[in-house]
Order: sequence, then C-alpha cells, then structure tokens
Amino acid sequence: MDLDPETLPHTSVYKILTGAILPRPIGWISSLDENGRPNLAPFSFFNMVCSKPATVVFCPLMRGTDGGMKDTLRNVRATGEFVVNIVTEELAQAMNLTSVEAPPGLNEFEFAGLHEASSAAVRPPRVAESPIHFECRVRQIVEISDGPGGGSLVIGTVVHLHVDERVLTGGDKIDLTALKPIGRLAGGMYTRVTDLFELERPKSMIPAREGKNP
Repeated sequence: MDLDPETLPHTSVYKILTGAILPRPIGWISSLDENGRPNLAPFSFFNMVCSKPATVVFCPLMRGTDGGMKDTLRNVRATGEFVVNIVTEELAQAMNLTSVEAPPGLNEFEFAGLHEASSAAVRPPRVAESPIHFECRVRQIVEISDGPGGGSLVIGTVVHLHVDERVLTGGDKIDLTALKPIGRLAGGMYTRVTDLFELERPKSMIPAREGKNP
C-alpha cells in the first residue's frame, strides 16, 4: 500500500510513524517555568546528536487535547535550561503519571511521588530516583509547525552529567543489566531491554586521520 502523508489525517500518520520507528528512548524532561515552578514530562521523540559538544534533542508536539503548546516547550523557551532524566523499569509507573496533560503549575514530581534533587549547573531539578541525568542548556529551538500534529525540535547542549556508580562500569560505560532502561513502542506499549545480542561492526575502509586516536 502506498500512502501520501499529505492526504492522510495527521493522527493516522502519527500512528504509522510511532508504530514503525521503535523502540524509542524516553527523555524525561524536567524544567522550570518563569516563576520557578517545576515541571516534569516524558518525550519519546528524543535522542542524542553528538558527543563534542555533548548534544541531545527532544521534540515536544502540540498538545493533543486543545492544540496548545506543552508546558515543557514554553518553559525551555523562557529559561533556556532543562534536565534529561533516564527512565528505568522501576520508574515506569511514575514516568507514565507525569505524562498527564494538566494545567500549568501542577508539580508532576509531587503528583508522581518523586523527589527533586538539585542540579549542579542549571536551575531545573533532577529526578532523584533516576540513575542518570543530563543537565542541558538550550542551543536552538526549531519550530516545525504550530498546527495540529505539529511540533518543535529542541536542541540542548549537555553541560553536566550525573551517573550513579551502580550503573557504571569501566569508568565510562553503562551497565544495561543494572540500568534496566525501557523504550516506548506504539500506543501505551513499552519494552524492556532483556534480550541482548551483539554484532561486530565492519572495520573502516577509510584511513585514520593523522594524529587521531585509534
């Protein structure tokens, strides 16, 4: 079947995209509004860009109920800061609670029974129960569309890292069995990282640049 996304309802396009592009990592974004009130919300349109400078992205869509702007996008536009908290199996239920569409001012930390931890380099708090946090400053916000089904791309520079030693091995590697991350599938479905296999990457055919570490 061949489909033209311009002729389909955007809700149908969303279902096809989210049912095919998976599993998706979850960026649990904490932010502050202009009055210093905390907000916490999960985004499965989330990923990393590069490591120098350390850069991540997440994509807030327009709110489904009324087509309005999500609090997280409003907050990062106003303050230029946010924290990415990594979601584990143990935090799945709490993460799901923070996905609630609520009026501005609701403290999702309290709503989900979570605790705030102070950040080192930015003002928004971290989720104390999460084992990994990326403190970020907004580098750029690209608005794709503010209409129904639209959204924005938030690009953040990671300015500080927190990693719990219990999920760290060798000083710079994450132990997946200790972290127990989850991924987002379609609808209300999620997945655990329980069935692992490894592939050896083909050796590069491009000569290494002089002076570059092997």
